[in-house]
Amino acid sequence: MDAALLLALGLLAQSLGLSLELPGLRKPSTLYPWRRAPALGRVRRAWVIPPISVSENHKRLPYPLVQIKSDKQQLGSVIYSIQGPGVDEEPRGVFSIDKFTGKVSLNAMLDREKTDRFRLRAFALDLGGSALEEPTDLEIVVVDQNDNRPVFRQDVFTGRVLEGAVPGTYVTKAEATDADDPETDNAALRYSILEQGGPQLFSIHEHTGEIRTVQVGLDREVVAVHNLTLQVADMSGDGLTATALAIITLEDVNDNAPAFTRDEFFMEATEAISGVDVGRLQVEDRDLPGSPNWAARFTILEGDPDGQFAIRTDPRTNEGVLSVVKPLDYESCEQYDLKVAVQNEAPLQATAPRAERGQARVHVQVRDVNEAPVFQENPLRTSLAEGAAAGTPVATFAAQDPDTQQLQRLSYSKDYDPEDWLQVDGATGQVQTQRVLSPASPFLKDGWYRAIILVHDNASPPCTATGTLSIEILEVNDHAPELSSPSGSLCSEPDQGAGLVLGAVDEDLPPHGAPFHFQLSPRVPEQARNWSVSQVNVSHARLRLRHQVQEGLHRLSLLLRDSGQPPQQREQLLNVTVCHCGQDGTCLPGASALRSGGAGLSLGALVILLASVILLLLLALPVALVAWSRQRSWDKGLLPGLQDDLRDNILNYDEQGGGEEDQDAYDISQLRHPTGTLGTPLGRPLLRRDAPFGQARPPPPRLLPTSPADIADFINDGLEAADSDPSVPPYDTALIYDYEGGGSVAGTLSSILSSLGDEDQDYTCLRDWGPRFARLADLYGPP
Repeated sequence: MDAALLLALGLLAQSLGLSLELPGLRKPSTLYPWRRAPALGRVRRAWVIPPISVSENHKRLPYPLVQIKSDKQQLGSVIYSIQGPGVDEEPRGVFSIDKFTGKVSLNAMLDREKTDRFRLRAFALDLGGSALEEPTDLEIVVVDQNDNRPVFRQDVFTGRVLEGAVPGTYVTKAEATDADDPETDNAALRYSILEQGGPQLFSIHEHTGEIRTVQVGLDREVVAVHNLTLQVADMSGDGLTATALAIITLEDVNDNAPAFTRDEFFMEATEAISGVDVGRLQVEDRDLPGSPNWAARFTILEGDPDGQFAIRTDPRTNEGVLSVVKPLDYESCEQYDLKVAVQNEAPLQATAPRAERGQARVHVQVRDVNEAPVFQENPLRTSLAEGAAAGTPVATFAAQDPDTQQLQRLSYSKDYDPEDWLQVDGATGQVQTQRVLSPASPFLKDGWYRAIILVHDNASPPCTATGTLSIEILEVNDHAPELSSPSGSLCSEPDQGAGLVLGAVDEDLPPHGAPFHFQLSPRVPEQARNWSVSQVNVSHARLRLRHQVQEGLHRLSLLLRDSGQPPQQREQLLNVTVCHCGQDGTCLPGASALRSGGAGLSLGALVILLASVILLLLLALPVALVAWSRQRSWDKGLLPGLQDDLRDNILNYDEQGGGEEDQDAYDISQLRHPTGTLGTPLGRPLLRRDAPFGQARPPPPRLLPTSPADIADFINDGLEAADSDPSVPPYDTALIYDYEGGGSVAGTLSSILSSLGDEDQDYTCLRDWGPRFARLADLYGPP
């Protein structure tokens, strides 16, 4: 293979990072020539490259920067290359090198603000791809040019400062930046004020940008906001420039006192009215509206000793609003001359001048109107004894007319008198009763009665006033106390039981009620020998026996007295039942019956009881007469001679009713009167369906036998006659099961004996009445 071709393939493989093994071609020592070779040699000074400076924004391109070379081999047998940012790294293509001559060239404009220096690596290889030299650093420094203007950090700077601030007071600070090299004059900034729009009141530090006041005279009332035009320049003030705006606001201080617009104000107010506005006091203040330095505060210095006027501030207009807080009286004062002052809420600056009109005079003329009469005492309270007779004076509820300069007549009337108890004199206002007030009136509240009186004047239009009359109804001791219970029981032995506790009540209210005083009546002194009364509390006393007395009812006379003034007393009868008691002090059962027999009944109760008994006797007399009449008719029955009749021997096992017509369970008179049934009208008697057909009529009544030996025959004959009598129930024996009534749809069951001659009767219908009657049908019916 040709030597030139092998060399070309080796260089291509080196550039592609490949390893090629070709016959006759020596394998390179490394694929990466910038790596250190196994054998290190001394680096020659010609291979060490100092930093290269190149100005940014260089326009003649390509521009040669430097030439590198290695003296290890002769010229033409060395291959040069560079690597790093600007070559094979971003930004690519900025630098390039001639691989045979080692000349490095600039191929693009540089921007120091983006990259201020480049660090590259340079390599030297032989034709076989082996490193001839150790890789060396190639540093390219970009030299700055003033290609960037300074820029303020914000377009508008704001600041605040009190008006009247002393010179040198800090306000705000302006700041700017420059993208050029800060180590050069390209970024050396200087600040200045181009325009202030007036006197030179502010200054700016050229290096720091701080804005301060420079002289006195800052007055918010003259200029509230100052606008400054600022400038910054690089190259120490001689280079590129930029501008911004500074807005400085003066903060208000209370350097202006408020003042009235006039020296005097004239107003008019109506008498007898309060809570109304009279007029407004105008003031002016140059300080900031709405601030405490501007807000006015008013004070009444003179002319209002009773505090009838007040001045408040209108927050919107800062005016003083004069109002009446207490009613004015034209008759007392026709005109008021007020001296008022004004000042701010915030204190005034010591250096501020005082206002010329800080005080003013306010003249208020009072307008006379018709005023309502006034009661001298309202409400008027008085007292009256209960039960006061008609025409009793109560009070004189008089009023006065405030309009003393107007001759007016007053008249009185009632507005509220729910019981229509009072009468009012229309001319004088004198009140008196016109009837007796009932103590049970629902309009008496805790012993007080309330009425409302009106008074009118005769002006045009008239005025009316209302007065309240409260009358206390004084309690009068007009009721004596009485026993709560006029009866009781007591053990016959003095040492048994706790005695009889007596209680009393009184219709009067305190202090005419308790404490009550109990004592035995002095009119019956002999009671004190056996009885004693001792006080328990203010309303109860205890009655005890001094000696053992006879058991039974005892009537004692007690005297009760209340604590009223004067006291009321009552003598009252007490029914005491003395009984035999057990060990526990209670009456034994026998004694209890004795006690209930007569004890505890007053005279009135006895009269009522007696009248009730008489009335019951009168009502029972007709019933007794009817019963006696019926008894006589029954006694004429089957056995008229036997007073001790068969009813004493009849056992009533059940009462199943007498069908549709039986209302009395059973009627024994059917046995005594075979000729008719109870409740059946006179005439032909009803017949039993199970009676023998041969007996159409019952036999006539028989007379009792005269001989006792014939009694048995008489009874047997009677039983047989009753059993065969179709008009009476069967009478087989002395046991009566029931009488089901005549005419029942179910019929009647014949007796067992009568069934012997009654074979034609059909009892199969009993099967329809249930299991029990079905058994009876089997006994009586055909087999």
